[in-house]
Amino acid sequence: MEIKILVWVIISYGLMNIMVFGEIFENVRYIIKKWSESDSITNIIGKILNGILSCPLCFGTWSGFFLSVVLFSPTKILFETPGSISWFFDGLLSAGAVWAINSFVEFFEESRIK
Repeated sequence: MEIKILVWVIISYGLMNIMVFGEIFENVRYIIKKWSESDSITNIIGKILNGILSCPLCFGTWSGFFLSVVLFSPTKILFETPGSISWFFDGLLSAGAVWAINSFVEFFEESRIK
């Protein structure tokens, strides 16, 4: 069971990495950013989406919600959390895991070790 949870976390990180940093969604992020900067009355939705798509921690949370509904709920398995609220805790689990993995990767990308 632990391997399924580890794979779930890796899927969540991969989803975040593709959506926030991936070149394939660069145009989508650009369009949403322009929408958020527009004078349209719906630009509040654009601002929310732009915030989610530009922040690894934010997107990690939402990917956890999504994966909990689509795949399975790790917190329901680990802690027997009721299904009606386990998706929320899965979002928190995903946010923390994505943030930790992303921080680790960024640490080595910036060559902080001399």
